[in-house]
This record gives sequence, C-alpha cells and structure tokens, in this order.
Amino acid sequence: MKPIRLLLLLALLLAPAATLQAQDDAEDVNYLELAALMVRDGNLERAMLALDQVDLEAEDIDLLRYYTLRGTTHLRRNEYEPAIDAFESAIASGQAPSVVYVYLAQAYFSVQRYRDVITALDRAGGELARVASLYHMRAQSYWLLEEPAMALAVLDQATEIFPEDPGFQRRKVFFLMDLGLYQEAAIQGAEYLSRSEGKLEDYVALGNAMRASGQLDEAARLLELAKLRFPTDTSVKKVLANTYMDRNEMNAAADLVLEAALFDPALVSEAAELYRRAGRPERALMLNQQIQDQEVKLKQRLALYLETQQFAQAAAMDMDLRRLGLLNDEDIRYALAYAYFKTGDFSAAELQLQRLTRPDLFRKAAELRSAMQDCAEDIWQCL
Repeated sequence: MKPIRLLLLLALLLAPAATLQAQDDAEDVNYLELAALMVRDGNLERAMLALDQVDLEAEDIDLLRYYTLRGTTHLRRNEYEPAIDAFESAIASGQAPSVVYVYLAQAYFSVQRYRDVITALDRAGGELARVASLYHMRAQSYWLLEEPAMALAVLDQATEIFPEDPGFQRRKVFFLMDLGLYQEAAIQGAEYLSRSEGKLEDYVALGNAMRASGQLDEAARLLELAKLRFPTDTSVKKVLANTYMDRNEMNAAADLVLEAALFDPALVSEAAELYRRAGRPERALMLNQQIQDQEVKLKQRLALYLETQQFAQAAAMDMDLRRLGLLNDEDIRYALAYAYFKTGDFSAAELQLQRLTRPDLFRKAAELRSAMQDCAEDIWQCL
C-alpha cells in the first residue's frame, strides 16, 4: 500500500505546477499574430476568435494592427458596418497606411455611403495613384451621387493614366448612353471597340446608341460584325432587326428574327408579325402554326385571316377564341363580329356587338350595324 500512497502524494504535489505551466503557455500565445495567420489562410471564424482574445489594455498592444485585422476580417465576411467601425478605429489609433483607407472605402461603397467613399480615397494619398480599380470606384461613386460631370472627368483622367486599359472608356460609353448622349456614346464606343475585342453587351449597347443617334448604316455594319462573332446569340439579331426596321427593310428584319427563333422559339410570333408587315401574310400564316403560346397564336391568326380577307376561317375561330377566354378582349370580340358580318351571318355578328361595353367601340359597332342594315336591304352592294 505504501507505493500507492506515495504516487498519490506526488500527483497532488505536481498538479498545481501543471496548472501554472498551462497558464504561462496561454499568456505566451500571441493572439494578434495568430489572427493574422488565420486571415491569410482564410480561416475567418478562427481569426475572429483569436482577435476576441486580444487584451486591449496591454501596454504593448498594436491597436492599429488589431483594428486593421478586425476590419479586414469583417469585410471579408461581408459584415460592412462592423468593418467600418474597425477601420475608423484603426485610423484613429495611429498613422494608418493607405490600404486601410482603401478597405474603408470598399466598406463604405457596400453600404452606399458614396460621399464617404470619395473622402476615404482622397485620404489614401498619392501612393495608390496607379491602382486602376480605385478610379472605377471613384467614378461609380460620383455617378451614383448623380454627379455625372465628375464621374466622366475621373474616367478621362484614368484613361490618360492607363492608356492601355480600355475599361475606362467602356464605362464612359455606358454613362454617356444613360445621359442620352447617344452620338458621343457612339463615337466613344467605336473607338473603344477599335482597341478592344469587346463583349457581347458592348456591341448590343453601342448598336442601340448608334440607332438612337440616327447612325443606322453604322449600326447595321457594327451589328453584322457582332452577329458573326456571336452567331448563336439572339440579342444581337434582335437589335440588328430593329435597325433594319428603322431603315424600313422589313423582309431583312423578319429573316433575322426568324433566324433568332431557331435559338428562342418564343420569337416565332415576332417573325410572323414582321412578315405580315413586310407584305408576306402567307409566310406569316405558315409560321403562326409553329407558335406554342395558344393565346398569342390565335390572336395573331385572327388578325392574319382578316388581313388576307379569309373571313370564313376567321369566323370559324369562334369556339377556339371562346375556349381560351379571348373574347373578354373586346378588340377580339369586335374583330370576330366583323368576320361574321363579312360572311353574311348578321345575327352572329349582332350577338358579338351586343357584348361590347367600351365607349370607343360603340361608334364602330354603330357603323357595322348600319352596314348590316344596308346589306339586308340591298344584298348586292355587299357582294
């Protein structure tokens, strides 16, 4: 029993020493360095836990570094308000480097404090004058503050500093379009595309700008190039079709929309309508059969039958129109009444006219009734 008692006694004596050693080890941990390591490794949760252990009352604490790390962690966790508080504390604690002001500007931008973004970037100093992204942030902030002249001036300045970067001119083009300055946007856009491959949306936007400024031939040439670069995209084809429509080239516009419909079947109805406007109703009727949306299909078919004077076929659509509830549209109901009138079924036409309630259709209904009365008295004049 004596050896067992001796071991117990030794254990009791050594326990306090072990506890004291653990406390000393804990005090030796540099939580600030640990947090910095965690941030670099992307372990943001652990970084915040480490920062929470930092003794802010310690004499040798580096408050500038502490608040910068805390702000960076919050910023990377998309916690913008705490990030702002931390970065502002970092700046207040000492001579903050320029990057802290940049981080603060990013946080301000995320919470839409655009005036503060500009102030923070101003305070960052000239060390970051060669950082292109900051000019984009400054220009966008002025733009969102509804100060377009300042936004454009920043972009012009950035273009001079970074002549090899076309992104500033691209942003300027979109700003000019938003301002309605389409002719200048077209000029700047053409220059931008001459020094850059350009994105799909660039061609579409610039094509629209050229259309709006009346440069239809230039828009058509640009969009034809875009169609070759992006052969499967429908947006380019639609804008090019609109350009041809502006030039009153309906057949070319219809062909383009039909080409786009190969990739987006919902465009078949638009292609059919353009063929109708181009004076090719037979082609339009053939495409109408391919429309998947039954309401759109029947409305368009009724209009095409009336335009091609196929009144019997139009009148025969009565049940289909009724089944889909399309006769609730009084324009459709009047069109059906007119079809019945042209087939000589005056009683059916009158049944439709009686259901009309819109004041603007009363006059048309009265004229149609008068025509039916004349026809009833002298059928020969209606043949």
